[in-house]
Amino acid sequence: MDFFDVVTTQRAIRRLKTDPIPDAALRQIMDAAICAPSGGNRQGWSFLVIRDAARRKRLGELYREAWDELLKVPYYAGVAKEPPDSPAAKMLVSARHLGEHLGEAPVLVLACIALESGIKPTLTTGASIYPAVQNIMLAARALGIGSCITTIHRFRDAQVKELLGIPSDVETAALIPLGYPLGKFGRPPRRPLREVAFADRWGQAF
Repeated sequence: MDFFDVVTTQRAIRRLKTDPIPDAALRQIMDAAICAPSGGNRQGWSFLVIRDAARRKRLGELYREAWDELLKVPYYAGVAKEPPDSPAAKMLVSARHLGEHLGEAPVLVLACIALESGIKPTLTTGASIYPAVQNIMLAARALGIGSCITTIHRFRDAQVKELLGIPSDVETAALIPLGYPLGKFGRPPRRPLREVAFADRWGQAF
């Protein structure tokens, strides 16, 4: 695919088929992940590619519990009261579907980042893992595979780490379900460029 076609049509795909993903495709996706930049080129990332049915099922159960926790957060509680045809309400319906079916995705990728001794994670910690996460999703899109990024699993982070044997000094930064889409790819709804890109000074449209 053309690079810009990939970038502009890669959107959150939360409704996924259960069909298996070929190993060759997964290797291509994960090879793209490790070509991403990281702070100091330390490459402190790790990626758990989870295909085992029992582990996926258990992760799905934990994720469903985490989803129930998320709905208690004021923002999401408010969205639940919005009209069904509003963009936020539609997003919530899509996210709820993932909450109920995550364990059915044929592949779950857990992107992790090792913490340096004595240093707590900050906003900039993500600079060393989220580019790799985006590479995963872009590579998946190029191969016709749907994905989305979620961090809701962190409401059950201790249980997730125990299930998968993840050390305590490793952060689980993102969970990426992969699968062939039930829906369609396409350009996602976005605010116009003039509202978010500024030229030389804040507020001056690019």
